[in-house]
Amino acid sequence: MNKQVKKFTQIIFNAVLSGIMISVGGAVYLLCDNKIMGSFLFSFGLFTIVQRGFALYTGKVGYIPENSPGYILETFITLVGNIIGTAFGAILLQQTRFSGSLRDKAAASMEIKTGDSIASQLILGAFCGMLMYLAVDNAKECRKKNADMSLVFGVCLPVMIFIICGFNHSIADAFYMFTAGTFPDDLLYIFTIAAGNAAGGMMIPFIRKISPAQ
Repeated sequence: MNKQVKKFTQIIFNAVLSGIMISVGGAVYLLCDNKIMGSFLFSFGLFTIVQRGFALYTGKVGYIPENSPGYILETFITLVGNIIGTAFGAILLQQTRFSGSLRDKAAASMEIKTGDSIASQLILGAFCGMLMYLAVDNAKECRKKNADMSLVFGVCLPVMIFIICGFNHSIADAFYMFTAGTFPDDLLYIFTIAAGNAAGGMMIPFIRKISPAQ
């Protein structure tokens, strides 16, 4: 196996694991009656992904302006792997006693999201993308400074904010789509949100790149 194939295979496996972690976060959020507590518990998914070095589309896409063109392919492969992971997570949870509750709540959420205008979907996706970039970048900065407590808050708070505000996260929404049973009808919506996440995630790095040196 050559290095390129090995690299992409590793990305796919890490991306699938990320999709499963986001599925866990999505499930606990749907099952939690308290919105604030649910948003905090949802952040377990990203925190685990960051700590374990898994591959999450919304965590990688913001770094496109800082990398070579080949990084775009890595990011797309990550998106595909994440979606596969959420499908796997949703299918497994459908075999449990929680399936009915999860399906009903996910369906209600997807009905609201897909019924929104394209402009609103993209804007809400962009805000989520910006917050996800900040969460991952916060983790990187905290590691440099060995600031463990700051790392926890730096990762969890952006996630809680996007959840409470109702911003659109393409991978979480993929889990809701599979759980609600609206695949493949809502797949175009997922890619629309992925585009919004990309725009928001790349905003800060792009501005940094074009801004005059300090």
